[in-house]
Amino acid sequence: MNIRRWSLGFLAAALLVPGLAACKSGADEPAAAASPSVPADPKEALLASTKDIAKGDFTFTMSGDGTSGKGLVHKPSNSAQFAAKFGDPSEDVSIEMDLIYIDSDSWVKMELGGALASAIPGAAKNKGKYQHLDKTKIKDVDALQLDPESLDPMDSDALIKGVTDVQKAGDGTFTGKIDITAATESAALDEDVVKALGAQAKALPFTAKLDAQGRLAQLVVSIPAAGETKAHDITIGYANYGTAGAAQKPPANQVVEASAETYEMFK
Repeated sequence: MNIRRWSLGFLAAALLVPGLAACKSGADEPAAAASPSVPADPKEALLASTKDIAKGDFTFTMSGDGTSGKGLVHKPSNSAQFAAKFGDPSEDVSIEMDLIYIDSDSWVKMELGGALASAIPGAAKNKGKYQHLDKTKIKDVDALQLDPESLDPMDSDALIKGVTDVQKAGDGTFTGKIDITAATESAALDEDVVKALGAQAKALPFTAKLDAQGRLAQLVVSIPAAGETKAHDITIGYANYGTAGAAQKPPANQVVEASAETYEMFK
C-alpha cells in the first residue's frame, strides 16, 4: 500500500516526536510566560503568532482535500495524540487513524475502507485495536520524525515565514499571499500538489486569525486546482494554549502488538 507522503507526516507528528522525548516531564515545568503585545506591523504580528506553539502545549485541527484531523501536543507529559481521516469509503481506499504517543511508547489504531481495502494484506487485522509500535522495527525512522526544533505537526512557523504580502483585514484577521514552496515538510501539504502548482505555489491567497493574546488561531490557504487535485482550502487551527492536557494511554484490553503488515506501511 502506498500512503501519501503527507499522511506519513501525520504519523510522524503524533507518534515520533523527538522534541518531546528530549524533555523531562513533571510538575516542575515552568509556567508559560505571558504573551507579549501584538506587534503593529502585520507581518511581524503573524511571525510572533507562532511562538507559543513552540512551547508544546496546545490542541490542533486541520482539514484539506479529503483529509481531516485533530490532536494535541503536551510537552509537560511528553505526549501527543492525533486522530485523522484520509480519503472516503466511496473511493478506492480510505484510512482512519487514531495515534497516541506517550514518552517512548506509541500506539496506532487504523481502519481501512474502500473498494481496494479487501485486497490489502492484513487490512482487517486488529480492527478496532490499538497496535503498540516498536520503533526499532521501523526502517529510516528519521524520515518519520519531526524537526527537533519544532513541536508543531503542521509546521505553521515555516508557512508563516512564506508570507509575501499581508494586510490587516479586521481585529485579529490578516489576509494576503503566501509562498508555500519552502514549507513542503509541513504535514498539511502534499509535495506532489505543490510541484503541480508550479509558479502559482509562490503566491497563494491566505487568511490568518489570531486570538486575543496574538497567538495563531487559524490559518487558511486556498489551493487552486492542480493536476488531478481539485481546488480546495487547507485549514489549520490551534487552541487551548497552555491547557491542552496529556494524551491518555489506551485501555490495556484494547491493545495488541503491531502486526507485520502495519510495519510494512512505514517502508
